[in-house]
Amino acid sequence: MPVVTSWRTLVVGLCIAFSAAPAAAQCSASANSVAFGDYDPLSGLSVDSVGSVSVSCTLSMGYSIALSAGGAGNFAPRKMSSGANSLNYNLYTDPTYLTVWGDGNGGTATVPGAIGVLLLPIDHVVYGRIPAGQNSAAGNYSDTISVTVTY
Repeated sequence: MPVVTSWRTLVVGLCIAFSAAPAAAQCSASANSVAFGDYDPLSGLSVDSVGSVSVSCTLSMGYSIALSAGGAGNFAPRKMSSGANSLNYNLYTDPTYLTVWGDGNGGTATVPGAIGVLLLPIDHVVYGRIPAGQNSAAGNYSDTISVTVTY
């Protein structure tokens, strides 16, 4: 009789960085991690989850959000780890899971945004997916992604 083991997986931590601000502008950002929960390699289903990046600025302005490749150093695919074991996943710009959210290189895209005249914060959803059919050891898997907001 096969034993079904589920994996406690990923909390992708999102760290914030900023670059190239106009002299009078100040922006801030916060991130909510992507937490996938359990992954069952025998289910035949991908596991999807969402996180977010929220940006606010003191002036009306445009900006761009880039996500790093994480610990694997690669966007195709990103990998989370549990000790010496790894599990493939990726982060996407929308719920179609077609465009990898990255730094604009290697077929990835950044996400543009704009703070309007009311200066309300803008939330951007980060769509995460663990593809089905991976035979990884049981464990707690994680990765850390850096978020860079350029304005």
